[in-house]
Amino acid sequence: MTDRPRSLTHVRADGSAHMVDVSAKQVTAREASAAGRVLLSGAAISALRSGEVPKGDALAVARIAGIQAVKRTPELIPLAHPIAVHGVTVDLTVADDGVDISASVRTADRTGIEMEALTAVAVAALALIDMVKAVDRHARITDVRVTAKSGGRSGDWSES
Repeated sequence: MTDRPRSLTHVRADGSAHMVDVSAKQVTAREASAAGRVLLSGAAISALRSGEVPKGDALAVARIAGIQAVKRTPELIPLAHPIAVHGVTVDLTVADDGVDISASVRTADRTGIEMEALTAVAVAALALIDMVKAVDRHARITDVRVTAKSGGRSGDWSES
């Protein structure tokens, strides 16, 4: 392995951005997972646990928002390819200081699905904040990251 930096695939020699052509790549099964947190006040945690969030079932709304967002990723991320989404799981777990959000997205396509997993987590977090903002105006999204990926040329990876 050399110490030379790899060239950036989405940048042309003149520095302009472009969408990479993936048409020659093989279709393979791929999966990516992402996670993040929404830090919340004790009052917001209580409201979530007791089902007394003024706007309704915040966790269900956030879960559906995350799933729906996956399908809109290429509209939101300029260089993301439209890819076939074959499965999405979004989970939200109430903890003592916030809500942990995780998403896994599956496809059989020519390019990875990491951006879709990240988008699911980010939009679920935004929807959750929208649902609890009457109880907690200081909610904060943190630690959004890819936690695992499989399939494709670069192989499998997971957070240690």
